[in-house]
Amino acid sequence: MDYLEIEGGAELSGTVRIGGAKNAALPVIAATILSDRPVKLENLPDVVDIRTLLKLLERLGAKVEHRGNEALIDCGPLSSTRAVYEIVAQMRASILVLGPLLGRFGECEVSLPGGCAIGQRPIDLHLKALENMGARIEIKGGYVHAIAPEEGLHGATIVFDKISVGATENTLMAAAMAHGTTTIVNAAREPEITQLCEMLVSGGISIEGIGTGRLTVTGNGGNPLHFSKPIRIIPDRIEAGTYLAAGAITYSRITLENIEVEHLQSILDKLESMGCTFEISEGKLTFNPPTGRLREVNIVTAEYPGFPTDMQAQLMAVATMAAGESLIEERLFENRFMHVSELNRLGADIWLKGNVAAVRPVEKLYGADVMATDLRASSALVLAALAAEGTSRIRRIYHLDRGYEDLEGKLAALGATIRRRKSK
Repeated sequence: MDYLEIEGGAELSGTVRIGGAKNAALPVIAATILSDRPVKLENLPDVVDIRTLLKLLERLGAKVEHRGNEALIDCGPLSSTRAVYEIVAQMRASILVLGPLLGRFGECEVSLPGGCAIGQRPIDLHLKALENMGARIEIKGGYVHAIAPEEGLHGATIVFDKISVGATENTLMAAAMAHGTTTIVNAAREPEITQLCEMLVSGGISIEGIGTGRLTVTGNGGNPLHFSKPIRIIPDRIEAGTYLAAGAITYSRITLENIEVEHLQSILDKLESMGCTFEISEGKLTFNPPTGRLREVNIVTAEYPGFPTDMQAQLMAVATMAAGESLIEERLFENRFMHVSELNRLGADIWLKGNVAAVRPVEKLYGADVMATDLRASSALVLAALAAEGTSRIRRIYHLDRGYEDLEGKLAALGATIRRRKSK
């Protein structure tokens, strides 16, 4: 099994190009099910989660040509609507095929999902939305079996009790194929949602309220969508935030290319409060560390446009280098502090009380053997290892490979001493 070996203490410099957003690409790939013609995707991140979902489409009968950061997906010959456990269990986002399969074919079976063990993420909001649109749902043998009415799904007003990115995406794709108008109230507002909406609009669907918490979708009655132009995946705001955190924790000046600054605003605000500054031009940002020690920071995770839970672990790592005590409150996932014990192994002083972490200042971190527990926890350990004195070895980096394309290669190009090795 692979692990990363990092010799800490190196100052970083140079430019890193940010890839496509995994969390935008996954629903876009699922949405190709809505078309019976080939769809070209550009700027795909070459990561495990993307390859897993493409493999699932192939198992359903789609023809997929995937080379690096591009894919041509033809769901015209789709011959199965059963998404099997062997693939779905590897990645929670596989549940996103539920809405488009049901909308286009009127019936499907999708295994209950797997993914990172960061807390309870039930799919009840997904299922209730589809039931409101007329679907009959049965869960049996670990599978969701969904059947649309004979005349197809119908529009409905769907009010989410809480904001859910995945439920919003599944509902959007199902609504695109429904008869009539669907209104989604308390919809997620993430940039990844906006990209999916814009893709559906390019396929002929009318959507009002894009970028807001109220989306109104006029369905086309079950006719396949046609995407005549390639879909280019937006830059990954979490990857960009991770490299900004790398600059902060190592007190290094680095430049990011291929970014959307607007998508990074909550992250930039926190880093600015810690004393960092930025030089921003179109599609490019140069990060400048503070002249003195980083200042402490208080963070509360929230849905977009608030501070993203996917950056909580990385900023916690940065906070270990701050001059004072930082407080981080996790409001979205109850198990998303599993990285704390591993950061403490590296010399951090972090205390937990419920969903709040107190990050106390330390003079330095020290290299150690640590183990990743989920995707973002993995990147936090990499960041801490970059700043630590001595050598660190990070195990279970298959979590990292799910969401970061060539992380070690990009960091090495910035000057980090980092190598991927195989356990004996």
